[in-house]
Amino acid sequence: MGNFTTDCPNGSLFVWNILKECTEDGRDLASVVLGLFSVLCFMMAAFPQCYSSYLKGNMDQAVSIWFLVGWLAGDSCNAIGAFLAQQLPIQIYTAVYYVVVDVIMISLYIYYAIKNRSRSDGTVINAIVVFVMFGATVSLFPGNHLGSPVQDVPKFTRRSLLAFPHYFANQEFTTQEIIGFTVGSFSSVFYLTSRLPQLCRNWKRKSTEGISPFLFTLMIVGNLTYGLSVLLKEPRQGQSEGNYVVHHLPWLIGSLGTMGLDVAILFQFFIYQEQKSDESRPLINSSGHRAL
Repeated sequence: MGNFTTDCPNGSLFVWNILKECTEDGRDLASVVLGLFSVLCFMMAAFPQCYSSYLKGNMDQAVSIWFLVGWLAGDSCNAIGAFLAQQLPIQIYTAVYYVVVDVIMISLYIYYAIKNRSRSDGTVINAIVVFVMFGATVSLFPGNHLGSPVQDVPKFTRRSLLAFPHYFANQEFTTQEIIGFTVGSFSSVFYLTSRLPQLCRNWKRKSTEGISPFLFTLMIVGNLTYGLSVLLKEPRQGQSEGNYVVHHLPWLIGSLGTMGLDVAILFQFFIYQEQKSDESRPLINSSGHRAL
């Protein structure tokens, strides 16, 4: 697991003990703070949508199932890729949590889809969905077996970025890194394409009713701070900035690229809300004159 005295002599012992991150200067500390803030945003992002679905009960009509499936596929690839490529600990921890949240969101979608089709069987459906959600969520938590494939790989060097020995700093990718990089690239594709079905559904309905704008607002802030946390991290000794960015490129594209599509979905909220206001405006005002 590395030794604080030899691997991070000028860093924060508190951060090292809690997160196993070496923070030797302001950039490292800012990276950790932004990373933790992004975790908070992603942790909170699903709650507004869950609450909106609870109030309106139309999640199956408002949210595209392909948006949720693509989101789950991207987060799953992200978790696998981050683990195989030995990304920053914050990246690995958050990746697992995202998958758990995705499973809960899809379970809610299925719940409301079935409930809206067979309201008479609501009690049975409730029991089944709760059972499935619990089982799926528990199964996603990493056990001890996840640590075994990489126990022989030194995890923390002086600059614990990709957590590979320093002699890999500016050399070619290792086999394990190539696998992780490839899987991470797939995650970026899933992230970028997952928003397209939701954009299309909103456009076809000419409405964003049933979707919480706070979901995408928090996702935008989370993706922005997540990307900045990776970019601010100081490359380890002997590693160039360019080499560091290349090693993290799939995750940066998936994070910052998705943020742009989330902004587009937020833009739809303003467009369709304005159209709804125009349609609800009376043609004749109270003074008897035609409204302009």
